[in-house]
Amino acid sequence: MSLPPLVEPAEDMSVDEVRRYSRHLIIPDVGMTGQKRMKNARVLCVGAGGLGSPTLMYLAAAGVGTLGIVEFDVVDESNLQRQIIHGVSDIGRSKAESARDSIKEINPYVDVVLHEERLDSSNVMALFSQYDLIVDGTDNFATRYLVNDACVLLGKPYVWGSIYRFDGQASVFWAEYGPCYRCLYPEPPPPGMVPSCAEGGVLGVLCASIGSIQVTEAIKLITGIGDPLLGRLKVYDALEMDYREVRIRKDPNCAVCGENPTVTELIDYEAFCGTISDEAAAAARDSTISVHDLKLMLDERERGERDFVLVDVREPIEWDIVTIGADEEFIPKGDFLNGSALEKLPQDKQIVLFCKVGGRSAEALAVLKGAGFSDAIHVGGGINAWTLQIEPDKPYY
Repeated sequence: MSLPPLVEPAEDMSVDEVRRYSRHLIIPDVGMTGQKRMKNARVLCVGAGGLGSPTLMYLAAAGVGTLGIVEFDVVDESNLQRQIIHGVSDIGRSKAESARDSIKEINPYVDVVLHEERLDSSNVMALFSQYDLIVDGTDNFATRYLVNDACVLLGKPYVWGSIYRFDGQASVFWAEYGPCYRCLYPEPPPPGMVPSCAEGGVLGVLCASIGSIQVTEAIKLITGIGDPLLGRLKVYDALEMDYREVRIRKDPNCAVCGENPTVTELIDYEAFCGTISDEAAAAARDSTISVHDLKLMLDERERGERDFVLVDVREPIEWDIVTIGADEEFIPKGDFLNGSALEKLPQDKQIVLFCKVGGRSAEALAVLKGAGFSDAIHVGGGINAWTLQIEPDKPYY
């Protein structure tokens, strides 16, 4: 459906701005009025990472007058494979500040507003109320549901995108005119069911493919042109170079935008989505050691003072990147979940599990505890904590 323009036009544009945006101005559907709407628009981008990078850069180039950035993280070397708004000299810097500097190089006429804080239920309403449109570039379910619910409660439209390995999705959610994110995904997946990009990886250029869709949709909403992706989910398969579309209907029973909503205020989204299952959290509560504890245990084992089995539950592709190198066993988490790992482990030795950051090993630990391995433990922080704190010369990913 076509929607009315989201933003009123600015009063005027300078001669320099006319020159800069001339290729937009000669498009009949955009023209001077459409460009003035973009100049007057206030768009908030949640995240300055993989999706946030191309989104911010193209929104700035398009002439969106005010760009807000919600970002609390710093630039890491592993970001540079896909987060193109940052460079080598930005490693260790605030992502928000790095993004602002890049935007100013692209378009000095853009007013960049930084919100260097973690988005949560305590600040989201005040932040979102300052903007016309929200662009969601987050990579976790808790923040996605938070963004959705806040936008519904405030009556704000937002443009959503998601990426994983070679696959991407994008849509527009605006409860006033169509479905919201909860109409598509009423409940989050079980904890650990869907790996994050940090666990499963992502093709760097996929960020540009989905980010460009998000920017296109934002421009259409701001100017009131075209047919936005409202009620439509665009699904992209980069390996097959295939785009397909899924229709989304507004759910009359939706918990937040339905006829009788049960969610009328913000909730605890970390608890709603969960980072690990309740069973894993319970298993890990008194059975988690630090990487320094593991180092002491390995030293004791080498001296013959202790015996245990160290098990790496990551995926085989990760074993090729870095290992602790302490004669560990390699058994993926999936083998614990299907039960096949149990027959590979001795009953007379303590089992010590680790993964990349600790989530998967906690899930495997819950399986072991349930199978009677009462003294099994896992390493909090995983191999990433090991490489940062014990062997910094090893790769970190």
